[in-house]
Amino acid sequence: MNTLQEILENIKANAPMTIEDIIRTEIAAWKSSQEREAMIEGKKYYLNKNKILGHRRTTIDANGNKVEVRNLANNRIPHGFFRKLVDQKVGYLLSRPFMVETEKEAYQKLLDGYFDKGFRRMFKNLGKEAIKCGKAWLQVYYNEDGQLAFKQIPSEEGIPLWKDAAHTELDAFIRVYTAIEYEAQTKKEVQYVEFWSLNGVRVYQGDNGGLTKIGERSHFSAVGEEGEIGMNWDRIPFICFKYNEEEQPLIEMIKALVDDYDKRISDNSNNLEDLPNGIYVVKNYSGTGGEDFRKNISTYRVVFVDNEGGVDTITLDLDTVAHKAHIEQLRRDIYEFGRGVDTQSDKFGNSPSGIALRFLYSDLDMDANDLESEFQAGLEQLLWFIDTHLANTNQGDYMDEPVEFIFNRDILINETEAVKNAKDSVGIISDETIVANHPWPTNTKEELQRIKKEQQADQKRFDQGQYEGLEEETP
Repeated sequence: MNTLQEILENIKANAPMTIEDIIRTEIAAWKSSQEREAMIEGKKYYLNKNKILGHRRTTIDANGNKVEVRNLANNRIPHGFFRKLVDQKVGYLLSRPFMVETEKEAYQKLLDGYFDKGFRRMFKNLGKEAIKCGKAWLQVYYNEDGQLAFKQIPSEEGIPLWKDAAHTELDAFIRVYTAIEYEAQTKKEVQYVEFWSLNGVRVYQGDNGGLTKIGERSHFSAVGEEGEIGMNWDRIPFICFKYNEEEQPLIEMIKALVDDYDKRISDNSNNLEDLPNGIYVVKNYSGTGGEDFRKNISTYRVVFVDNEGGVDTITLDLDTVAHKAHIEQLRRDIYEFGRGVDTQSDKFGNSPSGIALRFLYSDLDMDANDLESEFQAGLEQLLWFIDTHLANTNQGDYMDEPVEFIFNRDILINETEAVKNAKDSVGIISDETIVANHPWPTNTKEELQRIKKEQQADQKRFDQGQYEGLEEETP
């Protein structure tokens, strides 16, 4: 794949197209893309704003057109399957703090300063965003105090221009966002566009598809002997944290199933509300055409027929067996293709063994493997910026120092079985491995330090008692 510079040179040689033209083209394509639409839908469904909320009950009027029916029940019941699956995946892989380990103590302290509680909270939110949208973006920048900092930007605001087909390295990055501004007594939204390349940042103000350049700057500024100097990273300071290799959001896998579930439950609720009144059959009354017949059925629950006088009632029975079977299958499919764990399953009822629990969690674990692999790659890219910053600020050159990121999964276990296995493993495997797999400790290193302190205290008490005992026996 050609680089952005090669593309620009080719465009310049063959057509009068500027960077601004490219930005406008990319923005127009992005705003109408299915990828961006899926991101917005994922965020809506996470807030339980499902498609069913826009459902209307309709009938056919005398002219054959659909019209909304307002005098019948129109229950619209959304179900939060999507939110539960997203939170379940994030809770499973990212709820427990990941560990950053390196051999050099000085480097370890520096990394602990960057991967603090604030970062870990943001990292968890990156996981939510990636699952909802397919990918999440983290921007590297310097704050007002001149400190290296990181912030998450909404996925639908980022338009990446990749250098390679595997989407591992950025050639440029376009960010499109709106800001609330006040002009006189008027509150309005103003669109801004930032075009990030290795040469710096171009800033534009957008208006009805147009672009007005309002500034140009470097990635960041450094203060030297000659004053403030603009500088650029050797990489685009935006890091992509993907949900999977395909960058496909979870919503695309289960949206149709959730929509069908919502509709079936809502329709059943409507029927329960409407059908007890039944349909009235009025005999010996004519004059209605086919369109009136359909309208009377769906709107008034009345049928007019030409026959002997009288009024009958037709009761429509609900097929509860078929309805129950259908929604149960839908629920199984949602968790099957959403790769989650249905906690209402009867398989959780009898204190399942560790093997059974691992089987129940197998789909969730498989999805977590993909997410962890992609997030490991994102952290490796983030580490490059941290190492570069440390080298530039004379805090040490750690570029070649290995760093390991360890994720701690929060799987439901049979606690009694796990404690017994840990006890039986003493003397066979290391204490650190036993503590790491024990269900009670939340931090392996801290627990090992507590054990060491307790052992030292016990030894001290023993030594003191032994010394005192010997002293008492001295004549």
